[in-house]
Amino acid sequence: MNGTFEAASPALAIVQAAWNAGARHWNADALAAVYTADALFFGGRPGQSVGTGAIREYFASYEGVIDSATLELVEQQIVRLGTQCFLAQGYGEFSFTLSGGRMSRSRLRTTLVIALQDGEWRIRQHHFSAEPESPPI
Repeated sequence: MNGTFEAASPALAIVQAAWNAGARHWNADALAAVYTADALFFGGRPGQSVGTGAIREYFASYEGVIDSATLELVEQQIVRLGTQCFLAQGYGEFSFTLSGGRMSRSRLRTTLVIALQDGEWRIRQHHFSAEPESPPI
């Protein structure tokens, strides 16, 4: 990986694969390891998480609820922010296996800032949200 803009699509695939590896058996430590130490995170619960410790706690809050998950990042638009950093915005298609074996699917809007740190591509900023049904006015 050379850290150039051309590296964005392969880097995004690496991050998606790492996230899916952590979610395969819903491992909060492995999921948090996909993020930088100073990452900013808006997920599916109220509030925000800052740093890998808080992000790990966020993922751990789903233990006993989610057994496994997969994420496919689709329709991603990529903007270069620097030689080793880019923004990817699009959609995430989730498949969840919930405790008790129930299946669930969702599609969320995604915005990620991906950065090369210590030789690895990681998520520095994560914001996922539902598509609004109407304008918030």
